[in-house]
Amino acid sequence: MAIMSFIFVFFFFSSLQPILSLYEDQVGLMDWHQQYIGKVKQAVFHTHKTGRKRVVASTEQNIIATLDLRSGEIFWRHVLGPNDVVDGIDIALGKYVITLSSGGSILRAWNLPDGQMVWESSLHGPKHSKSLLLTTNLIIEKDNALIVFSNGRLNAVSCIDGEVLWKKDFEEESLEVQQVIQPPGSDFIYVVGFAASSQFEMYKINAKNGELLKHESTAFSGRFSGEVSLVSSETVVALDSTGSILLTISFHKGKISSQQTPVSNLLEDSPGLAVIIHSSVTGIFAIKTDAATIFIRVIGEGKLEVVEKTNHETVVSDALSISEGQQAFALVQHAGSNIHLTVKPVHDWDSNLLKESIKMDQQRGFVHKVFINNYIRTDRSHGFRALIVMEDHSLLLLQQGAIVWSREDGLASIIDVTTSELPVEKAGVSVAKVELNLFEWLKGHVLKLKGTLMLATPEDIAAIQYMRLKSSEKSKMTRDHNGFRKLLIALTRAGKLFALHTGDGRIVWSHLLQSLHKSESCRQPIGLNLHQWQVPHHHALDENPSVLVVGRCGPSSDALGVLSLVDSYTGKEFSSLRLVHSVAQVIPLPYTDSTEQRLHLLIDADKHAHLYPKTPEAIDIFQSEFSNVYWYSVDDDNGIIKGYALKTKCSGNVADEFCFDSTELWSIVLPSESEKIITTATRKLNEAVHTQAKLIADQDVMYKYISSNLLFVATVAPKASGEIGSVTPEESWLVVYLIDTVTGRVLHRMTHHGSQGPVQAVLSENWVVYHYFNLRAHRYEMSVIEIYDQSRADNKDVWKLVVGNHNLTSPVSSYSRAEVITKSQSYFFTHSLKAIAVTLTVKGITSKQLLIGTIGDQVLALDKRFLDPRRSVNPTQAEREEGIIPLTDSLPIIPQSYITHSLRVEGLQSIITVAAKLESTTLVFAHGLDLFFTHYAPSRTYDSLTEDFSYALLLITIVALVAAIFVTWILSQRKELQDRWR
Repeated sequence: MAIMSFIFVFFFFSSLQPILSLYEDQVGLMDWHQQYIGKVKQAVFHTHKTGRKRVVASTEQNIIATLDLRSGEIFWRHVLGPNDVVDGIDIALGKYVITLSSGGSILRAWNLPDGQMVWESSLHGPKHSKSLLLTTNLIIEKDNALIVFSNGRLNAVSCIDGEVLWKKDFEEESLEVQQVIQPPGSDFIYVVGFAASSQFEMYKINAKNGELLKHESTAFSGRFSGEVSLVSSETVVALDSTGSILLTISFHKGKISSQQTPVSNLLEDSPGLAVIIHSSVTGIFAIKTDAATIFIRVIGEGKLEVVEKTNHETVVSDALSISEGQQAFALVQHAGSNIHLTVKPVHDWDSNLLKESIKMDQQRGFVHKVFINNYIRTDRSHGFRALIVMEDHSLLLLQQGAIVWSREDGLASIIDVTTSELPVEKAGVSVAKVELNLFEWLKGHVLKLKGTLMLATPEDIAAIQYMRLKSSEKSKMTRDHNGFRKLLIALTRAGKLFALHTGDGRIVWSHLLQSLHKSESCRQPIGLNLHQWQVPHHHALDENPSVLVVGRCGPSSDALGVLSLVDSYTGKEFSSLRLVHSVAQVIPLPYTDSTEQRLHLLIDADKHAHLYPKTPEAIDIFQSEFSNVYWYSVDDDNGIIKGYALKTKCSGNVADEFCFDSTELWSIVLPSESEKIITTATRKLNEAVHTQAKLIADQDVMYKYISSNLLFVATVAPKASGEIGSVTPEESWLVVYLIDTVTGRVLHRMTHHGSQGPVQAVLSENWVVYHYFNLRAHRYEMSVIEIYDQSRADNKDVWKLVVGNHNLTSPVSSYSRAEVITKSQSYFFTHSLKAIAVTLTVKGITSKQLLIGTIGDQVLALDKRFLDPRRSVNPTQAEREEGIIPLTDSLPIIPQSYITHSLRVEGLQSIITVAAKLESTTLVFAHGLDLFFTHYAPSRTYDSLTEDFSYALLLITIVALVAAIFVTWILSQRKELQDRWR
């Protein structure tokens, strides 16, 4: 029997091992993390024969990064501060990445292979000005020098250590420097620009010591407009303020000469307003009009000649030196679903070095920028590759007529996110249809068994990982019973929608919205937010869900609005509307029609309410609930909060039965000399409250004040609205309010003296948590306020509450003050916050968790019990049994509580939480420059098995155990019989 027990225990623990290992693997597979760099605005290739080929890029999101030229993967990147805007980049000495940023005030050198900073120089000057970086072969006292113009000062800086070798100030207040030029092989520098917008200025500077050699100026009758285009080392082209006259200015040998040419002379038809396209192609420049793009050659003494005119959208690259004395540039033109890439030599427009046509996804929009690089083919001819930036902010590398790789860097600028359920798995479409055959099935389980017993080779481990990814349930395009598989619908700043699968983060579809595309009627479209438009269930399951995209044609709140309706499964934009009114606020209503379309109110700048969808059924539903609709507005600038109700249908010349006037019910005017609104917060519409009563230690019942109309407002002293430390503690205070937006009652008001923003807040159930800075203590703090309903304090029949007969409603009157009590507490917290959210669950008794986006771009989970205002230094035994934690002055940071683990979500902006169907489980999506997704279960999934749990292996293990028990029993009987015969 001892042998049988030993074998049984051995097999038991052997069967546990694969379960534990599979659980550990599943934890790793639950998370996905994607890195992006944003929209590229400058790029420099580094393709030396030694080392890996790469491209250095700077982006609109203030990122410096190097990408692998073969795959597009990030070698390294640095995220600069929000005010540290990159003005210029280049490569010096073949090993340093040079960056000029922060308005030309900071010059840095980074080590090209690993991104380590080599040196940093501060460049200050007498005034603010344009920033220009010029990398030359200039050698000063054995040092390779960089030429930098910034802050009204010209600097020569050493490439080796960043030391300023010489500097020259340009203090004339009206001078606007446009270009810094060093003619090839010369030891002097031209600095050219405008003075008072009507005078051209030229300075000739000694490149060795910064000495002024010559200064010339010429006045013009008109005024200059925009920037100048450099067409040679001694010639520039500019437009006048009307955009109708081209000015060709030459400063050969320090003497200024100019010639004026009307744009109408170059075109037969009226061109409209012209704009110069920035490029650095010698002898040629381009202008863009409303009708066409014109390429013009500068010949003779400022004479202009049109070499080509095209009606297609055209982008021009800078000139590229391909051999000694020979330069080339690229043109990219759109033609239907294709783009045409043409590379031409600078001095011969009629010949082409390369001409290719590449099929391009129309959902990427137009090409915005192009950067080219050359290489030598095996036949010693020149080959070219092009890096293009698209309208949707994506980045693509083109070579030999094909797309080598692409990056969806538009996802680095997400504006808003919502979720959509996947379709239900239909009857007859089961997993069995895609299962492997029997041989592969057995082979897979054998490999897993070898991995469990640590007998697997590296090839076996790779095969196991491949099989798990291939057969993983989490990447299917159907719903799962736990609610883990969903679509994340993200709207980006470029006006593009992406659908991301929560299982592995892949892009299911993407769509560039036509409603947010620049047009004659909408010059500056801006996406605002996303809302769930149609969520089919019950009788409407055959309908696809859809989302509502809201935008407007300009940054101001009175700009006309635009709407798009997009199918969540396919990405098809099946409806697009140009509104005749503005969109200042969008209110999703808790009502749906027979097709499960949710009703929405769009509030315009004049406080008119417009109902959508505009259908007879929708208006009937809305009119039945007409008297129950309230909303509020917050005017941050003037410190005014107002509440509204619907009045009558809009009065005006145009009858619109879906438009309603509003009436002001109440207003709160904060004193502008002492308070400025900086933060507001409300409850999530989809938040579920599992219990409205709280049983405390003395067996008493406290009823939560649960209201979807609760508004949290935080204000600071006007002087304290700047950066932390800009005022003294005596000049700063933080005031918080809890306001009922139906009645306008201030339910609670609290002042934190000596405190300052920024404030991050989250409102959930009956409590609000907010984060701010305490100037007196020189530390960050987090405070909590819980609000309870005293109007039901005498109604404590627990049995009625349990069986559901408890009256959870009470009459509300605007003339009676709400009977509430509040409890609050403040704690020190060591981190600055970027975002804060709260876990959401469909069901379960797990306590709430705060998800905190730290200054280190990580997400920290903090148990709400640490922010219980009832915490005390010495809690009673009953309070300890209730779960009250002893009071400490600071909140703990537990390293294991970082749900991002060792990963960082660079530029973290927001944390989105969605309830899963599995008890006490939340789906967490954090986005900024990077994307991160995970499942979070504070109580662990102790009551469920993971998605990739091997039921077959469990069955085999049980069968093996039964067989082993039977065999050992027979062997034991035989041995016992033999012992008796002896």
